[in-house]
Amino acid sequence: MRTSLALAVSAALVAGTALGLAPTAQAAGTGSTGIRFVDIAGDGGTVLKANVVTPAGADGAPRHPLIVLPTSWAVPQVEYLAQARKLADSGYVVVSYNSRGFWQSGGEIETAGPKDIADASKVIDWALANTPADPDHVGMAGVSYGAGISLLAAAHDPRVKAVAALSGWADLIDSIYSGRTQHLQAAALLGGAGYLTGRPGPELRQILADFLSSDLAKEEDMIAWGRKRSAVEQVDRINANGAAIMLGNAWGDTIFPPNQYASFYERLTGPKRLEFRPGDHATAEATGLLGLPNDTWTSAHRWFDHYLKGVDNGVDREQPVRLKPRSDAGYEGYPGWKSLDANRRKFDLDGTQRIRANVDSGADGGVVMLSNLLDQFFQAPPAVSVPLLPRAFAGVWQSERYDAPQRVRGTVEVHTTVTPTAESGTFVAYLYDVGPLGFGKLVSNAPYTFHGRTPGQPFGVDLELFSTAYDVPAGHRLALVVDTVDPLYIEHNPTGAQLTFSSPAADPSYVSVPLREE
Repeated sequence: MRTSLALAVSAALVAGTALGLAPTAQAAGTGSTGIRFVDIAGDGGTVLKANVVTPAGADGAPRHPLIVLPTSWAVPQVEYLAQARKLADSGYVVVSYNSRGFWQSGGEIETAGPKDIADASKVIDWALANTPADPDHVGMAGVSYGAGISLLAAAHDPRVKAVAALSGWADLIDSIYSGRTQHLQAAALLGGAGYLTGRPGPELRQILADFLSSDLAKEEDMIAWGRKRSAVEQVDRINANGAAIMLGNAWGDTIFPPNQYASFYERLTGPKRLEFRPGDHATAEATGLLGLPNDTWTSAHRWFDHYLKGVDNGVDREQPVRLKPRSDAGYEGYPGWKSLDANRRKFDLDGTQRIRANVDSGADGGVVMLSNLLDQFFQAPPAVSVPLLPRAFAGVWQSERYDAPQRVRGTVEVHTTVTPTAESGTFVAYLYDVGPLGFGKLVSNAPYTFHGRTPGQPFGVDLELFSTAYDVPAGHRLALVVDTVDPLYIEHNPTGAQLTFSSPAADPSYVSVPLREE
């Protein structure tokens, strides 16, 4: 595990640095825009390293709409230069800055804390005072960390009129602690990258230590820390300020799963847009950071053109929810996220199955930042032979074989009854697309952890799997698999524990699958 996490951190840093540095020569050599590297005084005077890209010939009159881009976690300030050049060529002033605590910027990593949000406003102040930026047309955008900061800034600074938050989070708790389960590889990757490229503050160091050590005595403190950094907790302020919010993410994001973005989207009342595509964390935007054609960045540009420049490009009249399935199919439009629930089909989880804990059955969610990248480009998600899964360590239920394709769209829900032999425990549910030979491709998964239960006493569980868009071919079936160990997550099963899954007559167990209406 330590080796795989080290490799994952190294790969992420190399990729991030490459994505940041590759556009530099391209952007600097065009001559069509002016690029300056500057120091900006952030909150408390902390120096933020930044770059400014202005439209060719901009001399202060007329004013131009402003876009501020906070960098991603652990990525240098040159990350957005290719996109900044494109935006400047179309008439925007663009300021990108290295978030505090990373690389050459001063201060310590605050993880989108109050100082980070204050920094965003200080950068806007600086841009309005030192560039031909229009104070009435200010937008923010970013990938990952930059997305989270942009959303929070929209809650605190009413000058922010439009946001494009890509591969980010709106609910930090539901991202890396969903199902009350620590997302081990995600947290370790973020923490490791933070230590390698920046200076984590004492609060972050303590939170990481408590999180990875499973210190339940600190659980409420960790949740409170995460809530302060979650835009969903400040959605009323975002709605009051009226910023136009575009959210984009990948179905297989192993850092910030899509469910939390969809829930946040439903609570927004202003202009909004939600886009999901195949891939893993930040991979849907990656080619755009290199200056190559990219659907996500094209949508972001159209969003800003309409809401900052007033361009009548039709983005406000399109279906606001845009989904690209994990296949070769094109984009699908929907009037809202909840509209995906209109057509659901269930299959029963009949009988009683008991599994032993502490052993990986072979079913798992893959490797952070890698498995869903393979799915994005090669349609090769994690897979298992369902008939060969050891039934002592994995519960397995299968649907009937489908005569027609089943187009899964949205959030699969699992309802079951669990009887533990210990007061604490963890299980992970996996949904597979199973072909005629029993070969199963992972459709979705999610973990679930419980504490304080009475051994031998059954209790009901409702679990939402990570949202997806997957086409099950005709002649295949769906299978639900549960086991107790997955390298993606920290498990809480005492040695020798067992879990029994049953379907009482008064409360039957089932899987509810949202299907696209044909």
